[in-house]
Amino acid sequence: MHGGGDDRSIAQDTTGSMILPAISEKRPEINLTPPWPRLDLRSEIMKRTGIDFVETRDIESLSKAMQECGIHVEPGSDWGRLLDKVISSEVEPNLIQPHFLIDYPVEMSPFAKRKPGSSDIVERFEAFVMGTELANAFTELNDPVDQRERFEQQERLREEFDNDEADRLDEDFLIAIEHGMPPTGGLGLGIDRLTMLVAGEESIREILLFPAMRNI
Repeated sequence: MHGGGDDRSIAQDTTGSMILPAISEKRPEINLTPPWPRLDLRSEIMKRTGIDFVETRDIESLSKAMQECGIHVEPGSDWGRLLDKVISSEVEPNLIQPHFLIDYPVEMSPFAKRKPGSSDIVERFEAFVMGTELANAFTELNDPVDQRERFEQQERLREEFDNDEADRLDEDFLIAIEHGMPPTGGLGLGIDRLTMLVAGEESIREILLFPAMRNI
């Protein structure tokens, strides 16, 4: 997990430096030089809030811990959405310089392979700069039995919590995995966000080739 090969090339080619100059108080100097620090998600949440998501594995205990920290609890949220709220409000805003967040809980990563020796954590990381996610990557789950169980859990989230972001059970996908899926992984890079960062723009309209006429 090396610190930003794509980011390094784009920054170097665009600005001639791995250090992006400060633009304003909102955008300080950003040093993209690798390696980027890796932060264990569980440890980082505990550092910022005192909440241990391994010890608060149900909605009631996590909601209570959030309320004790003054974090808003959206009624009707499932466990994954609650933890995502903790991350987005208490962790991400502090990741101004480049960082990787690693080792996410399985509830937030329905297509990621479990970390060896762990039933709760998956092999996943996200890259952050200026409090914004630039990339999301994980080892793909290629166990059809495990994947079916996760699909079924996602369906339950749709029914119980009206979570329209939960994935639907995909029989064709499961059949394909049953035929055989080699070990693989993937990374999704936010090109628009990266371009905004390197160009020093605050609005995505400024870096789109054909921006919409309305505000974004």
